[in-house]
Amino acid sequence: MSAMVVAGETVIGGGEVEWAACECCGLREECTPAYIDGVRARHGGRWVCGLCSEAVKDEICRAGRLISPEEALTRHAIFREAFRSAGPPPDPAAHLIAAVRHIVRRGLESPRAPRSTPASPRRRPSQGGGTTALSRSGSCFSALAR
Repeated sequence: MSAMVVAGETVIGGGEVEWAACECCGLREECTPAYIDGVRARHGGRWVCGLCSEAVKDEICRAGRLISPEEALTRHAIFREAFRSAGPPPDPAAHLIAAVRHIVRRGLESPRAPRSTPASPRRRPSQGGGTTALSRSGSCFSALAR
């Protein structure tokens, strides 16, 4: 698809491109009016960016019960605002070290799966050629001890 600029507007395949701002996070994207209408139809009249749309789908899956896309969008907006207002930690390096320590401790405290022995046999049967796998018949130490 070719794009050309006509009097300051970008035209792609004959359709105009508009700026749309996400009503959840404020991200602005260039979209065709048809795409904007489709997103608004899926999200109760609101235009949301692709990232927020995925977060809304995740909220619906994690809810444990059937919730509407509108409720999922509201939950995502509340979570995003709480995360945004929390601000960065006072000491980012100490915060990172504490997070890594937590991950390592959780990994050390989790039960480990028992180690299994290899399932493959030591000898493989011949495969039609009449040859067999080599095996050790005895120790070489008895010959050296003489």
